Amino acid sequence: MKTDDLVTALSAHVEPVDHRWVGRRMGMALAAGAAMALGLMLVGLGVRADLMTARAVMFLALKLAFAAGIVGLASVCLIRLARPGGERRTSSIPVVLPFAAVVLLAAISLGLTPSSHWDKMVMGEQWLECLLSIPVIAIVPFAVMMWAVRQAAPTDLRRAGACAGLVAGGISALAYALHCTDDSLPFVAVWYGGTIVLCTLTGAILGPRLLRW
Repeated sequence: MKTDDLVTALSAHVEPVDHRWVGRRMGMALAAGAAMALGLMLVGLGVRADLMTARAVMFLALKLAFAAGIVGLASVCLIRLARPGGERRTSSIPVVLPFAAVVLLAAISLGLTPSSHWDKMVMGEQWLECLLSIPVIAIVPFAVMMWAVRQAAPTDLRRAGACAGLVAGGISALAYALHCTDDSLPFVAVWYGGTIVLCTLTGAILGPRLLRW
């Protein structure tokens, strides 16, 4: 067979690549993970009783903005990292911004409050529940996100796993915020932020094993 004939045979019946396929698959995984995390929270913990009060709504909005910012920015990074070679055009700096913002607001809040109240503002009444609940709820969305990432064949498995853990931790924090009654910003910075970082580190450890081709 001549070279031209071979090229013609190989190029026959080749369908165009759908560049939006990865984004759609990740979006579906994100929606499914969020729905399952919300369901777990409702069954296991329930919504806080004072959710309709103005104070609760205001602090809930702050918590949701923090967690949603993480989920949104980390999802963009994860879609890029999920593609082969995507790590070369992906910066991790944007995902740090929600953490920096909540730490800054927490520092301002502490600065405006007598130091005798700092312990209560940081530890709250539900620190242990928060420490356990966010990682536990994150297990299901993490599994769903990792399944979706595997379909796209990433090449930087540790960063992709870390980013999937970050997305899952953010989704879990979104769901848990509807239950949590500790509303101080230092509490959110330490326990929400800390547990989401824990989910990220877990994803980085598991990524090379679970995403290996």
